[in-house]
Amino acid sequence: MLASTVALYIAYSVREEKLCCARALQDQAESMPGLLLGDAFPNFEADTTIGKLKLYDFLGDSWGILFSHPRDYTPVCTTELGQAAELSPEFTKRNVKMIALSIDSLEEHYSWSKDILAYNNDETVSEIPFPIIADDRRELAVELGMLDPEEKDQSGMPLTARCVSMTQKSPCVF
Repeated sequence: MLASTVALYIAYSVREEKLCCARALQDQAESMPGLLLGDAFPNFEADTTIGKLKLYDFLGDSWGILFSHPRDYTPVCTTELGQAAELSPEFTKRNVKMIALSIDSLEEHYSWSKDILAYNNDETVSEIPFPIIADDRRELAVELGMLDPEEKDQSGMPLTARCVSMTQKSPCVF
């Protein structure tokens, strides 16, 4: 009896903690302005599909495009990232580096990449030509104002919105 009571209490506590966290993220998503034109783009460090990435080091003297999508494995996001991968050489010709971001884990990004490549049906390409940031704690999405207060996952946590941010060459300005 005691074990089942403890298990029930733990399950309730975890649920309440998730709800509290979801409410806090919801409040942030509704009130965050994100970056404004002319703001300095934060020199964030993030885990990506190409390893740890520090924004300014990654961009060097290139322009940058950071775009976000709500979830891996959704049909629309798969086609959008497939198109971005297909257009990537055109951006590279113009000295623009691309970075994607979502709230999914690195493991999900790696696995999903196969679907994106299959969508493009290009057997000469073996990997996505730009890094995908794993922001599963939503810290970067909050900092950049990329959470959608209306779209939520199954636990009530806000998802990333479809956002595009462009940065000029050094210094990194939005």
